[in-house]
Amino acid sequence: MSTLAPDAVPTGGTEITAEHKKVLAATLIGTSIEWYDYFIYAQAAGLVLGPMFFGPFAQSNPELSQIIAFATIGIAFLFRPLGAVVAGELGDRFGRKMTLIITLLLMGASTALIGLLPTYAQAGVWAPILLIFLRVVQGFSAGGEWGGAALMAVEHAPPDKRSFFGSFPQIGTPIGMIVATLTLLIFTALLTKEQFLAWGWRLPFLVSILLIVVGLVIRRKVEESPVFLEMQVRRQQSSAPLRYLFRHHTREVVLAALIFMANNAAGYLLIAFFISYGQKTLHIEGTSMLTVAVLAAVGWLFFTLLGGLLGDKLGRVRTFQIGYAMLAIWAIPMWWLIDTGNPVLFFVAAVVMAAALGLSYGPQAALYAEMFPPNVRYSGVSIGYALGSVIGGAFAATIAQWIISTWNQSWLIGVYVAVLSVISLAAVSVVRSRPSADLRPHRAT
Repeated sequence: MSTLAPDAVPTGGTEITAEHKKVLAATLIGTSIEWYDYFIYAQAAGLVLGPMFFGPFAQSNPELSQIIAFATIGIAFLFRPLGAVVAGELGDRFGRKMTLIITLLLMGASTALIGLLPTYAQAGVWAPILLIFLRVVQGFSAGGEWGGAALMAVEHAPPDKRSFFGSFPQIGTPIGMIVATLTLLIFTALLTKEQFLAWGWRLPFLVSILLIVVGLVIRRKVEESPVFLEMQVRRQQSSAPLRYLFRHHTREVVLAALIFMANNAAGYLLIAFFISYGQKTLHIEGTSMLTVAVLAAVGWLFFTLLGGLLGDKLGRVRTFQIGYAMLAIWAIPMWWLIDTGNPVLFFVAAVVMAAALGLSYGPQAALYAEMFPPNVRYSGVSIGYALGSVIGGAFAATIAQWIISTWNQSWLIGVYVAVLSVISLAAVSVVRSRPSADLRPHRAT
């Protein structure tokens, strides 16, 4: 493994090398597997976990059971900042590569174990306790995953392709959703409803074992981030990175959280709430609803890549602004299409929202990397991202279900998303984009 000389300078080259391709593949596949694990839980929460693990509520109050199941999604988010703190500390001190391997192992183990848990009928109150514990481990792991993957991609990138490179770990999110939804679609098609509820729901969680092995093999072959290697040579690691981060960069952490808030909230409606709402409230057939979710995720993937490209062409901030303006405008009208109960119109509503999500997601890794110095960059981007997920997506599905249960007016969910979009739009608009910034450590003087 080579290291950079202390006096090395950016070459400004734009050639995509074999190592670049290896890094892009590793960050893409690794984050796709992590998000598969995360999303298989979110979708299962909307379909089966309520009656499986919260039996008494499922019998006496099915709507409350569903709200509690969605709330377990949010509980994991509360531990993402802790995961970001720990992983950020490790990543800034010991490297991006090692930390990413640890987070992948934690996520895979917790997901597979969920597939082996006893239900409430089998173990009583211990069933939801163990489920919540493993969900917490998932949240802790996810808190450290994104920052490392984003920095591995951006810090390896040619200067004029940072946003595009940074979009590869981003598209791991829709790919994870596609694979998770297709997996559910396959198992629900192959099994009867009774078989799926009895034991079939466990299989998508156990599939994670194979995916984690593949991810580990790929990630072990990737070189450490050149920025971290140079930081080691120059010995610029901070003796207390977190203390330094919050002493000097609190504003950037807060802005990073607010910028991500609306995207994460709307994203979790697409991932978790839409499928449940379509099946249980609008009574759209399950296979049709899962197909709509897959096609919408394909649109999300495409527009995330487009957002990465536009981030290099138009600028990170301008691309974010376009995406959030679209989301704010579309948040309410899309429910008029969704509530027709027509799967085609439901898809139109979802894919337009996915386009807005992609444009406000593709440039995120590059924007965040340019907001923080190298010695606290892993901590800064991870904690900002994790806090944004807490105030954004943590309880988005729970809030949406509560709105429907309380007022039975779906357009009010659109108001909720639109308000968050305006806040995130305002936050990103005050950030000074620095696409020409040198991401490497500054030489000591």
